[in-house]
Order: sequence, then C-alpha cells, then structure tokens
Amino acid sequence: MARVTGQIDVSKNEAILDAAIAVMSERGVAASVEEIARRACVSKQTIYNHYGSKADVVRAVMDRRVHEITASLETAMALEHPAEALGAFARALLQAVMRPQGPAFLRMAMLGVAEMPEVGAAIYEAGARASRKRLATFLELETAAGRLVCPDPLEAAEFFAGMVLGSFQTATLLGVDPELDPPRIDRIATEAAARFLRAYAP
Repeated sequence: MARVTGQIDVSKNEAILDAAIAVMSERGVAASVEEIARRACVSKQTIYNHYGSKADVVRAVMDRRVHEITASLETAMALEHPAEALGAFARALLQAVMRPQGPAFLRMAMLGVAEMPEVGAAIYEAGARASRKRLATFLELETAAGRLVCPDPLEAAEFFAGMVLGSFQTATLLGVDPELDPPRIDRIATEAAARFLRAYAP
C-alpha cells in the first residue's frame, strides 16, 4: 500500500504511474527509481515518501489498471444488468491487452522476475488476482440475488476472464497482432457475457 506520509496531488501521482509503466516497459523491472522520477519530473524522495518501494509503485500501477477494468461492476445499475456489466468488463479487459505499453510492461516484468520476485508478486496480486476477486464479489452478489448460480464465484471469475482473453494476451506478449479491432472486441465481449450467463443461469 502507498504510504500516507507524503501525499501528492493527483496529477503528480498519475505522472509517476505513467512514468513507471514507460520506464519499466523499456528497461524492465530493474529500472531505477531515479529514472522513473526523472521521467515524471519529481524527486526520487517524493516517490519513496509516497510509495515506499518500487514494488509499491508497481502495485499502484496495477491497481489503477484493475480499477479501469472493473469499473463497470461497481456502477449503481450493474447488479440489475449483469449482461451489460460483464460485457463492459470483458471489453475493458480486451482493450487493456491492446494497449502498446501493457504487454511490454508485462513482458519486461516476466524477464526480470527471477531477480526481483517481489515485483512479480506485486504485479500478480494487484493485477490479475485483484481483478478476478472483484469480479468474484460481483458474481457472489448476483448469486445472492438469484440471477446467477455460482457455487464458487472465484472459479467462475477465472473461467470468464479466461474465456474473454483466450490466446489474445499470449499473442500480444509474443509480439503477434491478435487482430482485435473495436468491432471484434465488442462482439467477443457481448458473446462471452451471454455464454457465461447461460452457463450460470439459475
């Protein structure tokens, strides 16, 4: 978690996170905090005061990404319209795969995880695992409302994410174009949500 002893304004925080993605995408997880600070136009001490460590910066990067992906599950109308909420989640997941820096960031992290396992753990726990947990919470609420039957919401969340991502993320990590234009992303997201709801219908 970010430290509370050196709060910074939103724009500066966003600059740090953007810089962290850019620098680590280029140089891997071994990239220095000094370089991140330089790219963000802040002091190294500002980063340490606010985050505490490079792993905490990575957690903040992934938390922002997860918030963007799961935002549709947390709207006021999400629970009453699961097809739309799940479709939007799937759409955001695929769009995240298509961002140029996303795969580059993960690729560099995978290459450096042996030397800095704490950063790899931060990426997983604050990224994929956190998004699945938020989706599982949504599915648990849908089950309680009688609109779905998910005995194991976390497992169901993994199934849904896997169905959406397919081999697309692997393709982008390998530098292969997965050919995901906006119409195809929308079609996959809508179809995945429909199939999932049929599979877990009461």
